Amino acid sequence: MILLPPLLSGFLGTVGLALIIGLELHAYRRRGEGALPPEAQGFGTTRTVTLIAALGFVLWVIAPITPFCVGLGVLGLGLILDYRKRVKAGDTSLVPTVIGLIAYALGPLMLTAPLAMIAALTVLILLALGEQVKIRRFSDAFPTEEGVTLAKFLILAGLIYPLLPGTEVPYLSGITWTKIWVAVLVISGISYLGYLAHRYVFPRAGTLLTGVLGGLYSSTAATVVLARSCQAEPDSAALAPAAVIIATAMMYVRLLALIALLGHTNTALALVLPFGGLFMASLAVGGLLAWRARGTQTQSHEAVSANPLDLPVAFLFAILFVFFAGVTQVVTMRFGAAGLHVLSFVVGFSDIDPFILSLLDGKFAVSASAVTGAVLIASASNNILKAAYAMIFSRNRTMAPAAIWLGFTAVVSFVIALF
Repeated sequence: MILLPPLLSGFLGTVGLALIIGLELHAYRRRGEGALPPEAQGFGTTRTVTLIAALGFVLWVIAPITPFCVGLGVLGLGLILDYRKRVKAGDTSLVPTVIGLIAYALGPLMLTAPLAMIAALTVLILLALGEQVKIRRFSDAFPTEEGVTLAKFLILAGLIYPLLPGTEVPYLSGITWTKIWVAVLVISGISYLGYLAHRYVFPRAGTLLTGVLGGLYSSTAATVVLARSCQAEPDSAALAPAAVIIATAMMYVRLLALIALLGHTNTALALVLPFGGLFMASLAVGGLLAWRARGTQTQSHEAVSANPLDLPVAFLFAILFVFFAGVTQVVTMRFGAAGLHVLSFVVGFSDIDPFILSLLDGKFAVSASAVTGAVLIASASNNILKAAYAMIFSRNRTMAPAAIWLGFTAVVSFVIALF
């Protein structure tokens, strides 16, 4: 096996990548020739890109400061003049200019950067040049509010989280500021993925699929939406009860995933059997109701809820997390496991996620089995709430099977938790 000298292999790699990029840039420019006059084509040949990359490599080898920087300045001036010429001819694209600068930097990258980074950069350039039509189509269809949403998640994960201390919250043993925010990020991420799937992957999801996707981030909200659709279109809502039950089935999956992702393995294992059984039974009942309503064409076009990834929602979750942790600590210190069970029953009629996660993260004066029982009780009372919502918002007897099943699952959860 013949090993080439490092400089020679780096030079050949630089020239090879520049040649590939130059070929793709040339094809990119030719695809736009029909709309632009010949004088607007300007910079963008394969030879030019390759020679620019070779020049950058040589100047970097000579000296990585003065000669390389002088060459960069001269190249930048030339690219500016080329861009001005193209603008006058009607081409305002900065793509060739940026590609020229990247080609000039290929040599230093080849000599100093990891191979994976160089490969990733090359793939990105080729995709950006080769998939211009699909990228433009996606950009035109991409809603402005989703870009703002992504910025909010970056604030939550990249700005707020690193600033939080790893110390415990005063008077709350075992609960740190970082644990609170990790819970916020995990539940926001899962909820947001479900929201994106419902809005963009399955924008006109059928009723059953609405139950599946809605249950991934809010089975309560999904129940309300499905019940309202049952009232608005009573003749075409035969699948709504099945969808409500399926949404609750997905709640069990979501809770298990949250508990496991946040590191509470023992609790997740303790809940696998009851939650898994309720999940399978709910799917079976939902499938039976759907089979009985087969042939009925129903659609659910209403969004299950607003975008769940929002800064006020995240801060509210964090506040509720701390609040429930404080209340739980007071209740367990004074009333023990019995008080915790009563509290979990009451909390189940609100948002159970912050309560459950604060309960698992804290160190309270109750046993692990009492904590597991509290999770079951909270989910049970939440099912009672959804059963009431199903009947109240639908005002339709077709929703009765769903309400009865939700009440039955609540009874089963109570029995498992207490006995």
